[in-house]
Amino acid sequence: MPADTPQRVLIYRLGSLGDTVVALPALHLVRRAFPAARRILLSNLPVHAKAPPAAAILEGSGLVDGYIDYRVTTRSLGELMRLRRQIRAFRPQLLVYLMAARSERLLRRDALFFRLCGIRRIVGLPRGGLALPLFDPAAAVWEHEAARLLRCLRPLGAIDLGDPSSWDMGLAPAEEQKGRALLAHFASMHFIACGPGTKMQAKDWGPENWRTLLTALAADIPGRGLVLVGSDQDAEVAASVSRNWPQPVANLCGRLSPRETAAVLKDAELFLGPDSGPMHLAAAYGVPCAIAYASRSRRGHWFPIGSGHQVVYHTLQCSLCNLEVCIENQKKCLTSISVEEMRSAAVRAWTYGQNRRNPDSPSSASRLAEQILLHGKQ
Repeated sequence: MPADTPQRVLIYRLGSLGDTVVALPALHLVRRAFPAARRILLSNLPVHAKAPPAAAILEGSGLVDGYIDYRVTTRSLGELMRLRRQIRAFRPQLLVYLMAARSERLLRRDALFFRLCGIRRIVGLPRGGLALPLFDPAAAVWEHEAARLLRCLRPLGAIDLGDPSSWDMGLAPAEEQKGRALLAHFASMHFIACGPGTKMQAKDWGPENWRTLLTALAADIPGRGLVLVGSDQDAEVAASVSRNWPQPVANLCGRLSPRETAAVLKDAELFLGPDSGPMHLAAAYGVPCAIAYASRSRRGHWFPIGSGHQVVYHTLQCSLCNLEVCIENQKKCLTSISVEEMRSAAVRAWTYGQNRRNPDSPSSASRLAEQILLHGKQ
């Protein structure tokens, strides 16, 4: 490498499953820019039992070579000094800053801390127009977080968000095989997937809604198996919402790692769920999603990436609250979403996937969708 090319790169990205998945294109760009460098990810320790660490997605991907983690809420001087010693021991020559928007004060604080760690070069600080997503007035949506991160990394080049390789997790054969083994009783049956659980009360559409929706879809899209995904804490809810499904059911909650979950989801015809990590896993592999989305964040900014998705999002006066627990307004942005809205959204998303799989004969799936939607209005 040229003498000024970094041989040790520190990448700063906090978050859990969804936050890591949307950063995949940025991580691919960093690897492409510094293919011979040792790349270490600085991230947080898990903050919730349902929030797996970044390593659960990236281990084995080849995108990073190791991890340094810390408690994001720490105010302990001793722990901060330990973190500084770890970073200085790595001797990074470049910091790639992949954080969400922060105030100018916090950006200055972070930059100072990393300079005290011996890092002189920083790429990606979201200052000025990089701090917030752009707004598309024609579509009335905000720029996706994955695209905003890439704008921050323009000095390193560009990468195509529409290219499936930009989302590649480098799944191993063993990860693929475990999913196939757990679905062996499906034989060659196609399936849809559902991840009804969420770690946030403000994103929870409710088990009764999911059960009613799945009961309707079992008749709308017959002959499909059903796969339930999530953490082990979601297993009971998953069993409840799927009890009326007439075809084979595989409740895989707590039985798969996030990467093994991705290996299963990529073969689904449709994914159903709230705004969640599994939603991002499914979308990363091009699976059409139908999502009951709490309007606590900007429309589009954290939506499933790609085309064909159907996101039901209700804008209310209390939208953009960013609450994790909604008591005062009782989750009106979610409770106002009807089962029939989600049913129509699911059929549209499934139809899009069917037409994409069979581009030479899309009419049969479209006719079926029209019949289902018409029946739902009667």
